[in-house]
Amino acid sequence: MQQQIEKLIQDIVNDYANWQGVCASKRDDTDNTVTQNMFNRFKSRIDFKEGKKYIKIFTEGGSVWGFVVNTDKDNKFRKGDILKAAGWNAPARNQARGNILDGGYKIQWTGPLYLN
Repeated sequence: MQQQIEKLIQDIVNDYANWQGVCASKRDDTDNTVTQNMFNRFKSRIDFKEGKKYIKIFTEGGSVWGFVVNTDKDNKFRKGDILKAAGWNAPARNQARGNILDGGYKIQWTGPLYLN
């Protein structure tokens, strides 16, 4: 599970880098130092905290990115399911946004993608 969490965090960081590149390409006066500093700050401040039921992923400034189910004893979700945050301490339990154990999930640096 640790390896899949680290991959999820790397995917979040990669999406941030892609978004940052798109924004930079729309500006004529891009300061690469500022852009690089913003990227380094984002990358260094994304982290996770493991709990009994969920692993909380949070980003710069303490914003909750989302949750990952960390138990086999959930009556609705499977271990590894990605859930959108409903608040600081709780996930939205309406539907999984993917599974880190299965792969193929769709996320953005701002959080798990909304339901279709």
